[in-house]
Amino acid sequence: MKILITGANGLLGQKLVGLLAQQTDVDLIATARGENRLPLQGGYTYRAMDITNRQQVLDVITDVRPDAVIHGAAMTDVDKCELDKDACWAQNVTATEHIVEACRAVGAFLCHVSTDFIFDGTAGPYTEEAEGNPISFYGWSKYAAEKVVMHSGLNWAIARTVLVYGIAHDMSRSNIILWVKKSLEDGKTIKVVTDQFRSPTLAEDLAQGCALIAQKRATGIFNISGKDVLTPHEMAIQTADYFGLDKSLITEATAATFTQTARRPPRTGFIITKAQRELGYAPHSFSEGIAVLAEQMK
Repeated sequence: MKILITGANGLLGQKLVGLLAQQTDVDLIATARGENRLPLQGGYTYRAMDITNRQQVLDVITDVRPDAVIHGAAMTDVDKCELDKDACWAQNVTATEHIVEACRAVGAFLCHVSTDFIFDGTAGPYTEEAEGNPISFYGWSKYAAEKVVMHSGLNWAIARTVLVYGIAHDMSRSNIILWVKKSLEDGKTIKVVTDQFRSPTLAEDLAQGCALIAQKRATGIFNISGKDVLTPHEMAIQTADYFGLDKSLITEATAATFTQTARRPPRTGFIITKAQRELGYAPHSFSEGIAVLAEQMK
């Protein structure tokens, strides 16, 4: 099976390449903007593809003719999306239109990666049937992209996820586990919110979920997240416990303590029974995820 992925240089992209490049029955094409920054060499073909460039997307996908496309590339910095709406729309919506057009030209299955930020966070944890109601521009862009996919006429799936964490090569952004660990090791007091709820998702689990969808060509919406619904404060405590660090440095705060450009949904988190039942999706718990990262840090 020929699978093309977008955003190969990012966190999810790197985990997808690591997973699919080992599978002998998969012919993997990794794409991203600019040169190949993947640490893994071999087991895949790399093609430079800027998803905001319609002609480039059409050229690469019609040349490769994949059976399935996993579209993980996106602008995901929520505050930057609020400040630069044009760039956000170009990368998250217009680019998805280009991907859809190219998939239609070659009859490819499309697995599109989306987010819990399409919800307002008043009624989490959510099932796949829940109605979106975004409260940030990032959320609106991802919600609009979902509609593009749903109305595409393709065989499609949407993999919605929540608060993805992991370790990747050449990472520009940290994650809650690394931040808590470093702060406490440095003896810093940290404020962590108690009034937001999420299902933290190990990047390897999201990759597994997307791969299962693509290989089974499973259609529809799937919640692909971790299995726990936790506050960031609970995540911080679990991290401190795992590494044997001083929990007294972790202080409780509310979201109102922090000034952020974009609004965040207070209570999301996902119910993942559909993915477990229909895909055989089996994610780690958050404490197991910490252990995976600890192993990777060695």
